[in-house]
Amino acid sequence: MCIECRTISKGIAIGELITSKESISFLGGVNPKTGEIIDPNHELKGKFINDKILFIPGGKGSTVGSYVIFQMKKNNVAPKAIICLNAEPIIATGAIMSDIPMVDSPSSYDKLINGIEVKVDADNGQIAIL
Repeated sequence: MCIECRTISKGIAIGELITSKESISFLGGVNPKTGEIIDPNHELKGKFINDKILFIPGGKGSTVGSYVIFQMKKNNVAPKAIICLNAEPIIATGAIMSDIPMVDSPSSYDKLINGIEVKVDADNGQIAIL
């Protein structure tokens, strides 16, 4: 199954999907040294997003979140790719600066559930369920 989407940051990644119905603030919500969600009120608290494909509605919070994403990439704890329902500048900038494939506006997303393996092809604006 192939899902069409909009490219935000080019690249291709394959990995396990981790999903949230809640937006994430990378500044104060994610530990940039470990990739763990540390926001005490977030549904993914205690989960690690490193080496996963992260699917979220979008981001929230400070523009410093872009640099947190960049620091995560430098620390080798960033997500392999990011899928958003609606990309906003904070996460988009972080993904672009960090060379993390990112897409948004998937044509359908009901089959994008926790634990499945997907391929994000941001070069061609597609998500494939593997």
